[in-house]
Amino acid sequence: MISTLLVANRGEIACRIFRTCRALGIATVAVYSDADAGALHVREADTAVRLPGAAPVDTYLRGDLVVRAALAAGADAVHPGYGFLSENAGFARAVQDAGLVWVGPPVKAIELMASKTRAKELMAAAGVPLLAPVDPERATADDLPLLLKAAAGGGGRGMRIVRELVDLPAELTAATAEATAAFGDGEVFAEPYVERGRHVEVQVMADGHGGVWALGTRDCSLQRRHQKVIEEAPAPGLDDGLRTRLHDAAVAAAQAVGYQGAGTVEFLLAADGRPYFLEMNTRLQVEHPVTEAVHGLDLVALQLRIAEGEPLPAPAPPAPHGHAVEARLYAEDPTHDWQPQTGPLHTFHVPGEPGLRLDTGYTDGDTIGVHYDPMIAKVIAHAPTRTEAVRLLARALERARIHGPVTNRELLVRSLRHPDFLAARLDTGFYDRHLDALTAGPEEDGPRRAALAAALADAATRQHGPGPGPVRLGAWRNISSQPRTKRYRTEPEGTEHQAAYRTTRTGPVPETGENVIAAGPGRVTLEADGITHHFDIAVHGDTAYVDTATGSYTLTALPRFTDPTDRTEPGSLLAPMPGTVVRVAEGLTPGAAVRAGQPLIWLEAMKMEHRILAPASGTLAALHAAPGLQVEVGALLAVVQDVQEEPKP
Repeated sequence: MISTLLVANRGEIACRIFRTCRALGIATVAVYSDADAGALHVREADTAVRLPGAAPVDTYLRGDLVVRAALAAGADAVHPGYGFLSENAGFARAVQDAGLVWVGPPVKAIELMASKTRAKELMAAAGVPLLAPVDPERATADDLPLLLKAAAGGGGRGMRIVRELVDLPAELTAATAEATAAFGDGEVFAEPYVERGRHVEVQVMADGHGGVWALGTRDCSLQRRHQKVIEEAPAPGLDDGLRTRLHDAAVAAAQAVGYQGAGTVEFLLAADGRPYFLEMNTRLQVEHPVTEAVHGLDLVALQLRIAEGEPLPAPAPPAPHGHAVEARLYAEDPTHDWQPQTGPLHTFHVPGEPGLRLDTGYTDGDTIGVHYDPMIAKVIAHAPTRTEAVRLLARALERARIHGPVTNRELLVRSLRHPDFLAARLDTGFYDRHLDALTAGPEEDGPRRAALAAALADAATRQHGPGPGPVRLGAWRNISSQPRTKRYRTEPEGTEHQAAYRTTRTGPVPETGENVIAAGPGRVTLEADGITHHFDIAVHGDTAYVDTATGSYTLTALPRFTDPTDRTEPGSLLAPMPGTVVRVAEGLTPGAAVRAGQPLIWLEAMKMEHRILAPASGTLAALHAAPGLQVEVGALLAVVQDVQEEPKP
């Protein structure tokens, strides 16, 4: 019986395994690198052991250190999670040699399937269709395009598509280096690359008593850089005959190697519907939650049961019900070649609606570093039908509050709502065809109003402090000399927006025509064309995060033009930007009567004219502006004296 389990992994998968352990009464041990000293998986474990260093090759890929940590912490079992050493037969053997329970398949099964070349030989013997391997040394133009793959691991690492022979040597070198860094094994092989194929896989679970379950299919076709982004179960659009064929092939693969535990048999479906065996992953998959949701199972609990020598609980798996979809939330910028993003994650909240599940290794205040995979979380939706599950997941992502590095959240929402995805027209080229449309900038009104809301919230904070409550509009001072302005840049698009409004006795009045219903430091409500829009604003440094019912915006505050009310007495009109005075109001001289909101001075800057308005009805006490005058930011242009006061000499 397992009493204390060490998870030889980090982040989301470690936290997910710990969750099952708590439910089963099993004590937990985490390992962590120096970069992960404050990570969520370390905080959630009962005990944690440091692996000195930061790079994976010095820490999570050091099987000897992990085994030593397990013994030092008093663990009696090791779960490898996924990635890192999860498919390393040498590590599995070292765990068992140390007298620890290995929560995974037999070493021999890992050895047979860890080499994808050997696995293909076994599948050929079992009658599973295969893509013929290609010797990179003898490849010709007729073999193109080629797919290079790491023999010792998955997750898209060590994979390259080669479309020109001249690129083959460099891509082989790059794939080998990536495979070595990710798995400690640089073996790479080549096979034909199938254009517009579907990635469909079968989850298997096998015990040590001859029982094997085929737990349905998953579609994982939406991928970037050969790494999955959106997965679902069951795979849509497969006829019963094809499903049966895939299930039978997966069971045959497991039986051929005497498999035990959780594994996944992956297939590529060509455009004509023919399946080809890709590989068998001898571990738990990232996307296992969709299978758990559809079959009502805890696969980690089953792994632990099998590791303790127990049989599967029934001859056949539970019948599937409903549909499940998973989206991987990454800290990355899809608009700039999927570049990983790092930095503090100030706020991370996904709505906890029925049917939704969140698996994550991060929480508010954590930092996304440079050393590991940029996945923040997996969000999973389960519903009676595919349509309902997709809709639920898209809406949950849309409503999530994610304040920190740029993420692929908007891409996920748009992918889930794309006509091809909704119609289950799925293949691995989805993002190659649709990325431009899926990453197009938002509609103009969205970021423009978000910038206005951020500016109003900023003004409310300056005027009333950072409290979250709304500001009574009558409390706004009636002293602005011209529209108050603030500039923002949307991230990651880089588009600039200027928010401008006037303050009046009844509240702020935007220059763009919206009505301000309420404005506080953390929440602003605007009305436009009879529709009310709510904006929740959180500010960290120069960055404002604006969440709405239909989208979220990250805005960087740019150096703003001077606000006259920030630095001078009421009634002073300052130049809000460098520019040239092009004209003044007709008859405007000291002593002239002016009315609130009356244009007094026109300033040209950045190829635009900006009006300087009277802040209140009263008397022009001084005029320092004249046509042709060049002024700097903050230059005093005029002074308006309120009618209740005597003009100053």
